[in-house]
Amino acid sequence: QVQLVESGGGLVQPGGSLRLSCAASGSISRIRNMDWYCQAPGKEREWVARVSAGGSTTHADSVKGRFTISRDYAKSMLYLQMNGLKPEDTAVYLCTAGLMGSNQIADYWGQGTQVTVSA
Repeated sequence: QVQLVESGGGLVQPGGSLRLSCAASGSISRIRNMDWYCQAPGKEREWVARVSAGGSTTHADSVKGRFTISRDYAKSMLYLQMNGLKPEDTAVYLCTAGLMGSNQIADYWGQGTQVTVSA
């Protein structure tokens, strides 16, 4: 079992920045990849960014150059640095973990943290 708890969301003006955090606990040695997803009201869940097992990172085109995913293995933390925020970034952001040996990208999900970008 893996538990994921996100934090760091809030209300920010367009152009502002936020840093989301995700604390992982439990069977963290089994975690392969960690991802961020977002879900806005009335929209489908979207993938935002990934840190692979080897530490390489990928980002969705919509956030490339503005958001940066990172992982602190020693602290069992996942981060999402969000710069240049736009109103369309408003969503609940969720942290996920995929486990070694699993054929799923995301075996565990956090509860999410709300990000609202508004003037």
